Amino acid sequence: MKVVRLSIENFRSIKSAELKFDGHCLMVGPNNIGKSTICEALDLVLGPDRTSRFPPIEEFDFYNAKYFIQGEVEGEEPRAIPIKIEVVLTDINPEVENRCAQHLEFWNTAEKRLLDEGEIDQANPPLVVSCLRLETIGVYNPEEDEFEAQTYYSHSPSAGIDKLDKVGKDVKRMFGFLYLRAIRTGSRALSLERGSLLDVILRLQGSRAGLWEKAIERLRDLDIERDATHLDPVLKSIEERLGKYISSEANGRATKLHVSQLTREHLRKTMAFFLSMSSDQTPVPFQHVGTGTLNVLVLALLSFIAELKPSSVIFAMEEPEIALPPNTQRRIADYLLRSTTQAFVTSHSPFVIERFTPEQTLLLHRDKNANVTAKKVSEAGDLKGNDFKRYARRGLTECMLGKGAIIVEGLTEFHALPVAARIMEENDPSLQSLDITGAVFFDAETESNMPKFGNFFKALGLKTFSFYDYMARTPEKKELLTDAFDFDFEHTYAGFEDLVVNEVGVDKLWEFIDDLRISGDNGSFSIPNVRPSDIDVKKLVRSALKSNKGAGWAARLFEGCDASDLPVSVVNFLSAVYAVFPRAVDVADSGADLVVESSDDMPSSEVEPI
Repeated sequence: MKVVRLSIENFRSIKSAELKFDGHCLMVGPNNIGKSTICEALDLVLGPDRTSRFPPIEEFDFYNAKYFIQGEVEGEEPRAIPIKIEVVLTDINPEVENRCAQHLEFWNTAEKRLLDEGEIDQANPPLVVSCLRLETIGVYNPEEDEFEAQTYYSHSPSAGIDKLDKVGKDVKRMFGFLYLRAIRTGSRALSLERGSLLDVILRLQGSRAGLWEKAIERLRDLDIERDATHLDPVLKSIEERLGKYISSEANGRATKLHVSQLTREHLRKTMAFFLSMSSDQTPVPFQHVGTGTLNVLVLALLSFIAELKPSSVIFAMEEPEIALPPNTQRRIADYLLRSTTQAFVTSHSPFVIERFTPEQTLLLHRDKNANVTAKKVSEAGDLKGNDFKRYARRGLTECMLGKGAIIVEGLTEFHALPVAARIMEENDPSLQSLDITGAVFFDAETESNMPKFGNFFKALGLKTFSFYDYMARTPEKKELLTDAFDFDFEHTYAGFEDLVVNEVGVDKLWEFIDDLRISGDNGSFSIPNVRPSDIDVKKLVRSALKSNKGAGWAARLFEGCDASDLPVSVVNFLSAVYAVFPRAVDVADSGADLVVESSDDMPSSEVEPI
């Protein structure tokens, strides 16, 4: 089965959202954008155990923790603000289709919508398929002073007016939904608590019969006194004193030591999975192994479940990269894509992101009113799938997760401009760090590549900035650049090396080149022992930078500069970037009650385009 639509209202960080999916889905975006909330919403509707907890939801599961509105008139009952989450499932397997036949509806796969009642004549496969619509409603019950949540069939024709049939836990188990939370799941996945992965496997395998009863019986039969004979006189003394006040009709000894007052629930919480990872190590509780090993163990359990239910497993998995090396990250992503019916994954790792196609990758956006939308990466500009994979590890994914993309045409600028930015930030505390604002440098490798990347990031909703060399170009080619970027900067030199030697003082240029000679880092590049004329210093530095573009020498030159030594063109460009992402006003300085954050909707008069 597959989720094709998810609607969320008033749940956690999301006020409203309607998302549509085509099979496997990688959700990317900055922190606090709503990725985990989406996974939690799926779990609330599809997870078999979530709504069985007590309480199934709490105050902070409601958006802004607001779950009712006080009446406008004194004495009027408060009005509940419910959580509403709806899921539409297609590719229904025969078992679920038979069980839920009266609740089935029809989904138009081309238009991605439900058929209305009057469109039943259009229910023709393969364009239109059967679907199951479920909704979870969570509310605060003032009479019981409790939070309640229940999942229903949205289409319940026999339930009566304004009534919906409940979805039972047994039906939810048929969906095969599993949610692996980042870090948090590992602490209980290998326990035997209700709903843990190990518990799910035992239930699916039918291996739990007699487990608890036999374990409790053996523990009760454990003769502790035999191993601690010094306790026997104490117990006898207690019995004798007890007999002076209470008559015991027990045969033999009236007192006995047991391990504990264990019940089935106690055993669920205390029984632990032990393992050893080396020949010299005795087995230890699974929580004591490394985080990476624990995550791999959890994945092993998930793969076990997937093999038990090959036609119906939906995984939601947060950040599979945590504490794992790149090769393992790739294997996990490949496993999910190959071996599950549908996988929902969140990630910040390029090694995971690159395994998903642009069509499978959703970039989430959350506006100021907490409305979350999603856009397929494949719908952003004209970036081809091969380009996406090629540049995924070269800063493309980092830009996608940020707020701004600063695109340069070569490696020299890519190394040097961040150094200049750091020096400016250290010199001027009023500047907000580009790392904090989410403005990321990206090397397009050539000027001809810049427009396609500019259009790509711009289509994803990022602010885009360009920085490139001067050259004679046709109006059409210049227009490609200006259209692709919010802020287009063409400096006045034919190359970045020319910009550096003309705008950095000669003393700094010689200091840089002489340091290369003294340290021996110049390699085969010849540098005189005695400082030549200023003109020759400039020629020498220009030649050094041009012939060693991959060595990061321009960045090294900037490292030796103070803010006042930096090239004016670079400073002007970066100043325009900082103007778009200003530092938040400090409450203590402003006297205001609220922190004023940077805005994507700044009036154009506040920032002059370059």
